[in-house]
Amino acid sequence: MKLDPREYAKRRAQLMQLMSPNSIAIVPSAPPTIRNRDVEHPFRQDSDFYYLSGFAEEHAVLVLIPGREHGEYVLFCQEKIKEQEIWTGRRVGPEAAPQVLGCDDAFPISDIDDILPGLIEGKDRVYASLGVSPNFDHQLMQWVNHIKTQVRNGATPPREFSALDHLLHEIRLIKSAAEIKVMQKAADISAEAHTRVMAMVKPGMYEYELEAELLRTFMAAGSRWPAYPSIVGAGDNACILHYTQNTAQIRDGDLILIDAGCELDYYASDITRTFPANGKFSGPQRKLYQLVLDANYAAIAAVKPGVDWNAPHEAAVKVLVAGLVEYGLLSGEVDELIDSQAYKPFYMHKTGHWLGMDVHDVGEYRIDGEWRLLEEGMVMTIEPGLYIAPDDLTVDEQWRGIGIRIEDDVVVTRDGCKVLTTAVVKDVDDIEALIQG
Repeated sequence: MKLDPREYAKRRAQLMQLMSPNSIAIVPSAPPTIRNRDVEHPFRQDSDFYYLSGFAEEHAVLVLIPGREHGEYVLFCQEKIKEQEIWTGRRVGPEAAPQVLGCDDAFPISDIDDILPGLIEGKDRVYASLGVSPNFDHQLMQWVNHIKTQVRNGATPPREFSALDHLLHEIRLIKSAAEIKVMQKAADISAEAHTRVMAMVKPGMYEYELEAELLRTFMAAGSRWPAYPSIVGAGDNACILHYTQNTAQIRDGDLILIDAGCELDYYASDITRTFPANGKFSGPQRKLYQLVLDANYAAIAAVKPGVDWNAPHEAAVKVLVAGLVEYGLLSGEVDELIDSQAYKPFYMHKTGHWLGMDVHDVGEYRIDGEWRLLEEGMVMTIEPGLYIAPDDLTVDEQWRGIGIRIEDDVVVTRDGCKVLTTAVVKDVDDIEALIQG
């Protein structure tokens, strides 16, 4: 489900409009990473680089030069060398890159040290994501130092370096209609995977068997890989927020927390569902689950343009704390317990995060020290939870070892919000009916 090439051109134009006069932006591709010895991890392109280019090859550098007479978009990439392509796959190559990728000029990556200093020379400002890759930072300084050696011959090194992230990530934060369409498809695939897992679960299975079904469903629907390591936590493991071992056997009476989502054309989905392995919530499980579900609905209802980022979290916390008091896990006045954050042992994370090309997507949460206001086109998760540690002796035994999180993907619309993940059930009766068949 590929985006139209015009989408990438629009993004580049939007970024260059925000750049200062007589400037240049330099964006490297992701480096290959070693898994073990001489085996590499599957290559996944850097999100910023892909956002501007739609180009998935490694060993490349994208350069934007607003107002350049011979073209504003320059790309350095690997040459087409038949002997190497036999081993590592086909390449676009600099000759075909202008037609395939829409760049104005393309050069072999092997020539970058000879060409790029000349493009940087005379510019007042260089935009780059400094501090992300030490190797790239070093290479950039080498190019600048080369220009400095030519000062006596009239060369002018750049005067300023600016973080590209601030400009580019604000653009990425607001999703276009085309992006939301891809994210909806990714959410639908992930919803199907969660549904299939709930339909197949039985006590005695292992967590990794459920993970295998998630991955199978992702790939069968066209997703190449998950957006992040899948969390499949049964019983006490559900109380570990980033549990990924997924090796335990599922017991009768366990709740299973699954936090998993696929990535589709570089866009992430992120869904969490919690359900009983035997198809029937126990009394304590049902009470806490419904409490978290109520918090989920309250937080979603708070999502709309003009409210601040923290409003959904505040709505969720208010519901959770009131319920914890009702069930005796906390004692005191609700407002005072919220102010003192007495709920933190049971709910220690925020109610959501930005979602996009990265599962924890880019974009500031505060502006000038204040929570930023939600705008149409922002996509976020809503994921309240409760985690009662199995060794927490401050609560009644019936609650111990219960871990619950319910997570949906939500896009801010003109007059409210749209939930992208409605295709997978989350109400108690619907979950029990699905598991029991």
